[in-house]
Amino acid sequence: MQKLRSFFISLFFLSLFSGCQTIKNKTDKIVEKENTKLSQFIGKSSNNLQIELGKPDEDFKNNKGNLELVYNSKKYGILCERRFEVDSNSMVIGFVSNGCF
Repeated sequence: MQKLRSFFISLFFLSLFSGCQTIKNKTDKIVEKENTKLSQFIGKSSNNLQIELGKPDEDFKNNKGNLELVYNSKKYGILCERRFEVDSNSMVIGFVSNGCF
């Protein structure tokens, strides 16, 4: 009886861990797709960015003196924030995406 119980407990944890791995794989694919989409703006002017994404919800100078353009949206009640860093030549040099899928 003890061996049977141990078998079912092991089976339960195995299925739990494999389910978590599936979710992680799906999440990784979504993040990769998001990064690929946003990477197309690197090296382009902030005007191109604003033509594609519209007017940012917020803009400010960061501690490096570069302009940051912030785009916020919500999907299924989850806040998505995309930040683009723009240098003094108005070129996009980086981005950060949080909660976007």
